[in-house]
Amino acid sequence: MNIPKNIAPLLSRPVAVLGTGVSGTAASCLLERIGATPALYDEKGGNNAATAFGAAEAGRHRLVVYSPGFAQNHPWLLAARRTGALCMGELDFASLFWTAPAIAVTGTNGKTTLTEFLVFAHKRNGRESIATGNNGFPFSRIPGLAGNRTPLPVCEVSSFQAEDLRHFAPSALLWTNFDEDHLDRHRDLETYFRAKHKLVDRLATRRLIVGESVVAFARKLGLALPSFTEVASRAGVADRVPQGCVFSTFPQMENYALARCYWLAEGFSEHTLEDAARLFTPVRHRLAEVAQIDGVTYWNDSKGTNFHAVMAALEAMPRTAATHWIGGGQGKGGDLGAFARRLSKRVKSACLIGETAPELHGIFLENGVPSAIFKNLPDAVHGAWRAASAGESVLFSPGFASFDMFASYAERGLVFEQTVQALKNAAPNAK
Repeated sequence: MNIPKNIAPLLSRPVAVLGTGVSGTAASCLLERIGATPALYDEKGGNNAATAFGAAEAGRHRLVVYSPGFAQNHPWLLAARRTGALCMGELDFASLFWTAPAIAVTGTNGKTTLTEFLVFAHKRNGRESIATGNNGFPFSRIPGLAGNRTPLPVCEVSSFQAEDLRHFAPSALLWTNFDEDHLDRHRDLETYFRAKHKLVDRLATRRLIVGESVVAFARKLGLALPSFTEVASRAGVADRVPQGCVFSTFPQMENYALARCYWLAEGFSEHTLEDAARLFTPVRHRLAEVAQIDGVTYWNDSKGTNFHAVMAALEAMPRTAATHWIGGGQGKGGDLGAFARRLSKRVKSACLIGETAPELHGIFLENGVPSAIFKNLPDAVHGAWRAASAGESVLFSPGFASFDMFASYAERGLVFEQTVQALKNAAPNAK
């Protein structure tokens, strides 16, 4: 594996790896593959990592590779930069060792589904492909996969990974949409938008496909997208989406619009894409029907961790029947009041959990929507079960991060599914 000339001199000392989660672990493995020595640092001390990183520790390293969880103003990164060390995000570092093409997918919502679908479609089209990035399979794992059939990485890129990009250069970028999110990390919406826009600056070719909301927000900022930008819209594929596939509903139709735009621009067969859409199964915990109990349909959208995701999920609910919402969790910034007021117009009741529950509860009551706070998710599910009637829906689309109560959105979704199934297996008529 060739080591870039600008990196080789920095490997004479151990390389600091900040964070020992999946990104940090993958970066450490890549460093060992190229003959470097990783030195692990993590505030929680996992994997025998050091828990302190100040001026003395920073002075021992010339290169620092950090996980996406480290904001640019994190004291450890500031300490490293004061010593003159080169600091690189895990994705950026790994990209130095990958010279083949890669596709990038970003957006406030839909990026995991679109990433997985593009990989699936490419495989159906005879091209080996792999999903990587923000989906839990770090890009640092990719350089070791090259062989007789070099895979095409489709890299899901979060704003945390994009905000300081200097080397990763995708051959195409699909930017699904843009809305309020991660304002606990970014100062404001403009900072959040510009973090994602770094990917536009890093494009290696003239292949940029964006959703309509990306164009709208760029206009608000007075920021011109490149002349070669292609805009994908739901309206443009409303009569092109294969019937009965996961992309035929409102939240997913935008993903199909972007995929189709990219697919046709690459000169691939639309028939192959349609065939892939019919067979594709989306990732778990993204707006999936779990069960029907006494005529009430229960939906798991645990992956819905921001306001835009909740509203999109509500759009998919039947307009002719009421929806009972289960939500709440760890706040990520943004206008909580405006979000709750919008929800008040769309839901019949709210069953709330987590750190944001008390504030949401007050706003719902002010707007005449029955609301209750529950100490845990199973209790909230039982509360919605008692409130819902035949023909209605219970939507679990939290709108917030899971980390105040769960290890991940996946664990949160699993608890919801298990509770619903337990209700179904018990005596659903005994309310």
